Amino acid sequence: MVLPEEEITRLYRVRRTVMQMLRDRHYLVGDFEINMTREQFKAKYGENMKREDLTINKTKRNDSTDQLYVFFPEEPKVGVKTIKTYTNRMKSANVSRAILVTQQNMTPMARTCISEISSKFHMEVFQEPELMVNVTEHVLVPEHQLLSNEEKKTLLERYTVKETQLPRIQLTDPVAKYYGLKRGQVMKIIRPSETAGRYITYRYVV
Repeated sequence: MVLPEEEITRLYRVRRTVMQMLRDRHYLVGDFEINMTREQFKAKYGENMKREDLTINKTKRNDSTDQLYVFFPEEPKVGVKTIKTYTNRMKSANVSRAILVTQQNMTPMARTCISEISSKFHMEVFQEPELMVNVTEHVLVPEHQLLSNEEKKTLLERYTVKETQLPRIQLTDPVAKYYGLKRGQVMKIIRPSETAGRYITYRYVV
C-alpha cells in the first residue's frame, strides 16, 4: 500500500528526531543518518514503506555492550502481543533497552506489561506527535547537560547540599524524556545571560 505523502513526511521527521535524540544520548549515529533528506528517506524505504522497516539498533559510543532498539509498531494502538514480540527479539539479541514510537496511546494492558517487565527490559514510549519536532532545538529551551556520577558528587560537595535540595525536573518533562533520564540524575542547565554571559542552574530528576 502506497503511503500518502503527508504520512511519509511525518515518518521522515519522526525518524530524524529519533536519530538526533540517540546522538544526544551518546549512541553511535552517523551525520548522514541525521542529514538524510526526505527524498533520500523515500528512496531508501520506498513509497509503500512499513513502520516496521524503520527499526533502529544502535550501540553506545563508549560501550559496545550497551545497545538499544527503536521500534515503530505497525498497529495504531499497541497491545500486549506486540510488546511480547519485541521483548523476545530483545532477549535473543541480548538487548535490554528499547524505545517504542507509537501512533496512539497504548492499551492499559500494554502499559501494565511494560511496567511489569521493567526489571529486565527498560522500554520508553513516545507517541509520534511528540517527535515531529526536536524539543531541545526550540528557541526557549536552554542547553541541557547530564552530569556524570563523579560530576554530581563534586557539585554536591562544592555547595554542601543534598541532591534532594536541588531544584527538580520531572521524569515526564519533555526534555527529561528526550534524554532518557532516570530518577536521581542531575542535569546542568545553561542559559544565556545579558550580564554574566551565561547562567547555570542544576535540576535533580524525580
